[in-house]
Amino acid sequence: MRGSLHHVEIYVSDLENSRLFWSWLLEKLGYVLFQEWREGFSYLLEDTYLVFVQTEEKYRDVPFHRCRTGLNHLAFHVQDQQEVDVFSRLLKEKQIPILYEDRHPHAGGEDSYIVFFEDPDRIKVELVELIIE
Repeated sequence: MRGSLHHVEIYVSDLENSRLFWSWLLEKLGYVLFQEWREGFSYLLEDTYLVFVQTEEKYRDVPFHRCRTGLNHLAFHVQDQQEVDVFSRLLKEKQIPILYEDRHPHAGGEDSYIVFFEDPDRIKVELVELIIE
């Protein structure tokens, strides 16, 4: 376990909106609700958890942008290419735009099968199956 990721904490601009987005996604990936409090919530998978906290008003003047210094994206393994396809369909049903749709599902290159999309604060999310031959 030494060196493995313990948790990631993400500040969000609208906690309720982020909770709707992340709860659906993380539960589909096998995470379970771990903690919740007035200003945040977290989801756990094995020994790693993701924490989402409402950004304080005084820090919301500059919106998040993944191309600035800091977090660019979160990438999650999925079981297989079929699961990428299922999530792609569910994202469309939820009207969550797929990024790089013109190159989907190989926008990450021919050695991966990925769906790219964004959370409500425009943090990029990837669901990926590596193609190993």
